[in-house]
Amino acid sequence: MLNIALFGPPGAGKGTQSKLLLEKYNLTYISTGDMLREEIAQNTQLGVEAKAIIDKGGLVPDEIIVQIIEKKVTMNLESRGILFDGFPRTIVQAYILDGLLLKMNTSLTCMLSLEVPNDELMNRMLERSKTSGRADDTLEVIKVRLQEYENKTKPVIDFYREKGKYFPILGVGGIDAIFKNLCQTIDKTFTQDYFNIVVLGRPGSGKGTQGEILARKNNLVYISTGKMLRQEIANDSEIGRIAKPYMERGEIVPDEIAIKLIERKIEKNASAHGFIFKGFPRTIVQAYILDGLLRRLDTRVSCMLNLKLSTLDAIKRLNTRAKTERSRPYDATTELILNRLEEYEKKTKPVIDYYKKQSVFFEVDGAGTTEEVSERLDEAVKEAYKQVK
Repeated sequence: MLNIALFGPPGAGKGTQSKLLLEKYNLTYISTGDMLREEIAQNTQLGVEAKAIIDKGGLVPDEIIVQIIEKKVTMNLESRGILFDGFPRTIVQAYILDGLLLKMNTSLTCMLSLEVPNDELMNRMLERSKTSGRADDTLEVIKVRLQEYENKTKPVIDFYREKGKYFPILGVGGIDAIFKNLCQTIDKTFTQDYFNIVVLGRPGSGKGTQGEILARKNNLVYISTGKMLRQEIANDSEIGRIAKPYMERGEIVPDEIAIKLIERKIEKNASAHGFIFKGFPRTIVQAYILDGLLRRLDTRVSCMLNLKLSTLDAIKRLNTRAKTERSRPYDATTELILNRLEEYEKKTKPVIDYYKKQSVFFEVDGAGTTEEVSERLDEAVKEAYKQVK
């Protein structure tokens, strides 16, 4: 994800540049001031709490700010990333932001600070006061706001400078020239921050169910070769006709078919935060293929999750599924089920060993309810994310 904190003192032009950045990079806009006013106007529970504090002359606590930001972010999962305007304003909020982004399996890409001399800032805001009608655009209030920025917000710059994420941008000159400088800095700084998960396990271990849940929770694109192949068969496409006999026998389809489908899916989701691969790779050769596909994106497998389930439990689950509308052709007989399990032992176990050597391997107990297994997987993903970051 592309996550930007846009900084600068009052009057630096953050609002103007934010609009341009949002349109160019397809970002979700986070302005705590705007969101607080919106919550208050809609008379939401958070808005009522915030208004009561503001009316007494107090500052809205970080607890409320965090809830408002989380609410906004979860409603805009389709964007490429987030633009934070005026947040974080303190060191405490900088740590809070790290935690919020960690929860989303991402991090701040850069902090861009619009640098404008104080006399220019005062001239801009005094000029603005003639038309804005804002009560805080008086000379005395302007001086207080600039001093507040110096005291509380400048330390945040040092926080990000130490992380190598602080970039000062000259905020004086034409709007287009400033915007060009911002974009050049972003484009130099940003490299697609993919987080890629492979979900493996015996047939019947729940890979599909859990893979889709993980994709939704972590804003990742779900890639299931089996699901895509079934769609091709349903469409009676050329790929579908080739794959159908393999699928009916529960066998692995030729690698060139899987490659075409995965490449197509990745190309359609070029701005994705990452991918979850279910049912691929199933052989050591496919593991090398996946490495090659991801290397083209300058990324790699971040986490391999192995759903551990006994052979007996796997057979029971597949027999049960065979009696439902979710039944697969290869669930039809015990012989076919055993054939798939045997193929897993021979061909997929080496894949697990391959990822163990890369230190991206996590084994999770696949027994229990969907919710129980999902919670275990969440913990594994959190640990994996810490490692790659």
